[in-house]
Amino acid sequence: MTSLFGENDLWGPLDPTKDAGYGEDRPKRKGFFTDTSICIGCKACEVACKEWNDVPADHFDMLGSSYDNSHSLNANQWRHVAFIEQPTRAEPRQTVDLGMPVRAPSRPPEEEPGEDAEKPDFRWLMSSDVCKHCTHAACLDVCPTGSLFRSEFGTVVVQDDICNGCGYCVAACPYGVIERRRAPEGDKNVGIAQKCTLCYDRLGAGMTPACAQACPTQSIQFGDVDELRERADARVAELHEAGIMDARLYGNDPDDGIGGAGAFFLLLDEPEVYGLPPDPVVTTHDLSRMFHRATTAAAFMLAGAVVSFLGRRR
Repeated sequence: MTSLFGENDLWGPLDPTKDAGYGEDRPKRKGFFTDTSICIGCKACEVACKEWNDVPADHFDMLGSSYDNSHSLNANQWRHVAFIEQPTRAEPRQTVDLGMPVRAPSRPPEEEPGEDAEKPDFRWLMSSDVCKHCTHAACLDVCPTGSLFRSEFGTVVVQDDICNGCGYCVAACPYGVIERRRAPEGDKNVGIAQKCTLCYDRLGAGMTPACAQACPTQSIQFGDVDELRERADARVAELHEAGIMDARLYGNDPDDGIGGAGAFFLLLDEPEVYGLPPDPVVTTHDLSRMFHRATTAAAFMLAGAVVSFLGRRR
């Protein structure tokens, strides 16, 4: 996708499919916009992803600190719905129905909720996380076998039969998304890097990715990335007008450290609350500069050796 000799190849906005060599008849870049303000934590996206992509259904254990039983994104969890129980702030806040589940405090069975009923002192933040399909994808840049490739839809896909399990992509991802499958033993693709493909096979057939198809609240929205960004901007403006000033977009800026994500999010708090890096930068960003500096240093060393050799001959 990129060249170490080009200018800004690993930084800034660009059309990833054009940069990958696809022609003018290429389809528009596809991606996800996940609106966490209407996520109800049903995990239908997790189940649909596993069923369609034949992802192993293991490691379903309660964490003890949350109702989440799928832990995090990993080789066996390409979609992960985070459950974040957060104390409400002390200052008064305008109450707006965002479709988020809120557990009411316990009360006697005969007591009916009314205007004076006690309000819960916490809220749920839920977010369905997924591979970001970065514009500048470090996992793709460092893959030595060509197992990872940029599809005609602008997504990043792993070819299982080419991956040698070296793990370079695992260390390169700034989000910690991609991982080699370690279990269950005897299952397919153990030792091979695995992550969301944005249902590449379904896209080729003109279908919606399984997770977006299964989402009952349309928290996960699929479509052309440019259109999704406009839709996301409008949604944030709507929430701000309703008094939800904490609403902000994450991963939609083409000028950020990864050139903008193909899968971006509307959040209701800081990214760190959701376990996301606040200012991610593609880990291969400095490769071009490092290469040029290394070649310049090598040229000076070679010139010095030549001068030294010629001086001795005299």
